[in-house]
Amino acid sequence: MSGAPVDGAPEVGGAPGDGAPKAGGGSMGGAASTGGAPSADAPAGRAEARAALAAARAPADLFPADDAAAVRVHRRLARLLHPDTAPAAERPDAEAEFARLGALWRRRAAAARPTLTTRRRTYTLGPAVACGDLAVLREASYEQDGTRCRALLKIPRAVTDNDLMEREAQALNRLARRGEPRHRGYAPRLLESFRHRDPDSGAERRINSLAPLEGWHTLTDVRAARPDGLDPRDAAWIWRRLLVALGWAHRTGLVHGAVLPDHILIHPEQHGLALVDWCYSTAIGERVPALVERHRDSYPPEVTGRHPATEATDIHLASRTMGALMGARTPQPMHAFLRGCTLPAEARRPHDAWRLLAELDDLLDRLYGPRTFRPFAMPEQTRTP
Repeated sequence: MSGAPVDGAPEVGGAPGDGAPKAGGGSMGGAASTGGAPSADAPAGRAEARAALAAARAPADLFPADDAAAVRVHRRLARLLHPDTAPAAERPDAEAEFARLGALWRRRAAAARPTLTTRRRTYTLGPAVACGDLAVLREASYEQDGTRCRALLKIPRAVTDNDLMEREAQALNRLARRGEPRHRGYAPRLLESFRHRDPDSGAERRINSLAPLEGWHTLTDVRAARPDGLDPRDAAWIWRRLLVALGWAHRTGLVHGAVLPDHILIHPEQHGLALVDWCYSTAIGERVPALVERHRDSYPPEVTGRHPATEATDIHLASRTMGALMGARTPQPMHAFLRGCTLPAEARRPHDAWRLLAELDDLLDRLYGPRTFRPFAMPEQTRTP
């Protein structure tokens, strides 16, 4: 795979107007001028601007290679081609032309950014948006059937974690192939997984390309926004969906292995839930490959003791997470319910998440009566990319 360095949170440069000018010139720029006026080849009026745009098949046909000159040409073209400057009879055509000018400019900006090329796609890299325990999450985009699509590249911080990235890719593929389709939204969608060799360091990393989730928050965000504990009536829909997600995964033979607040995303408005970071997953009856050290106290004994994990492992972790989310607001009957799900002996804990869901529904019905929809909102600044 070819492309830009991806170590850590790599820098993104080269956007028009923000770096040192590049040598060379485009069809409209010639040798770039250094003053504020357009170059001699720039359109002098609206008719010339329209003709130049109509003849352009690529950004290089319209904008100079020099970034500063390209910015000046774009601004002049935008002034000349703005629909507000067009006669009323030409307004519909003017709007289409202005949109095409914007599309060509965006293509030029994207081409100036670092890229990663795989067998299937060429990704234009954006900024790093999050840094987890294992990986950096970096925005990216690619073109498919003439449409610019977004992706999230998950790049391991250390090459020694390549095996965990591969585990995630295998788990997501397994869920997509074997899991019930109606529950597919409970996990991210894997676009592809590939190896990339950094041209600067020579380090080879396994990178997972994921379809981005829009408008989601981690349970860590929720806990921070509700420091006194989440109302159990609001926690109920999260808990129920979490058990659905776990039962779905378990029926494909997988244990998630890290059902922790950072790995559970919710969509407040839609009451949606997604279980992410499948790097720690394993087959039922196998050992969890690694643990998140700062959450060591949340794990059941079979994980810290390097014993085989089962469905009860995930149920223990999920129960610890939900108990911490509600905190002191957890009613006593729920405390008893959670205790039964977090017993030290793996064999004594529940193993069937969907059967446990039915028991939880009975408990919720006794505590709060028939279920009703409760709107839920989060502060905008806590949104997870």
